[in-house]
Amino acid sequence: MDFGGESFSLYDANRKQWHQTWVTNRGTLLLIDGSMQSGEMNLSGVGHTPDGKAQLVRGTWKPQGKDVRETAVVSQDEGKTWRSLFDIVFRPRSEKAADPASADKATVAGLDERYQAAVKINDADTMDRILADDFTLVTGSGKTYNKASLLEEARSGRVAYTHQEDRERSVRVWGNTAVVTAKLWEEGADTGKPFSYTVWFTDTYVRTPSGWRYVFGQSSLPLPKAK
Repeated sequence: MDFGGESFSLYDANRKQWHQTWVTNRGTLLLIDGSMQSGEMNLSGVGHTPDGKAQLVRGTWKPQGKDVRETAVVSQDEGKTWRSLFDIVFRPRSEKAADPASADKATVAGLDERYQAAVKINDADTMDRILADDFTLVTGSGKTYNKASLLEEARSGRVAYTHQEDRERSVRVWGNTAVVTAKLWEEGADTGKPFSYTVWFTDTYVRTPSGWRYVFGQSSLPLPKAK
């Protein structure tokens, strides 16, 4: 079952606090409370993972130009360490966004940005939510990876990235299929061995009942370094 949920936020005038109730399709419930602090909305509380483990949850909403950025982190060791749960941006509806194709392009572009950011910090949980279960990656050298192998690599921490950034990105949408093309710069160390290269990649996303999922990726051989 894909993971999904809905939330309801309000200002509780009696307690003079902001409150959010969040429910998921896996039967989990989250109640978080808080207030405005230094221009940001901060809500926190105790939630549970789908398998019933208790965890602290902290959400932050802050202005980003005309948009609002929401980030959430969780801790399963009473706040000693935290990991990212999600990082999303809410944009005001516009005439351009009202066009389904434009809205889909923005959604897929944002999803691909979050995936690249998750890879950079080895955030396997975010990668897991974005990747389709039957995902396949084919590299320019002919190596292939599936979802399980990418998540295992992220959780192992073997690769430490200093750069995982793309540019010259284009997004095209055909109905329930979207293709992202960009030039990706990767730099870091794999099991202590440094690497630095740039490749062209193509990512294919498919619309599912629970949202867009990354189903197929293909990258070129490393591009020649500029002289």
